[in-house]
Amino acid sequence: MLSPTTNDAEALALSALAATLSDERRAARFLDLTGLSPDGIRERIGERSMLAAALAFLENHEPDLVEVAEAIGCKPEALISARAELER
Repeated sequence: MLSPTTNDAEALALSALAATLSDERRAARFLDLTGLSPDGIRERIGERSMLAAALAFLENHEPDLVEVAEAIGCKPEALISARAELER
């Protein structure tokens, strides 16, 4: 599997973040574990490190990783590859 380009990785991460935040339970857990606030997310939405952290959050809890990947129409492995690309 080829690694995604930076723009693809960012777009995938943004989609995954939107799906994460659209689920009340997952969103609360994301905010609690990351210490981010909704305003903080808005301020940092374009930062590669924040997008990578959002994907790492999913990667650290496989059920969420699988659910979000399914919700946005990709394979979980694509989200993991996108995180790696964003961390470069």
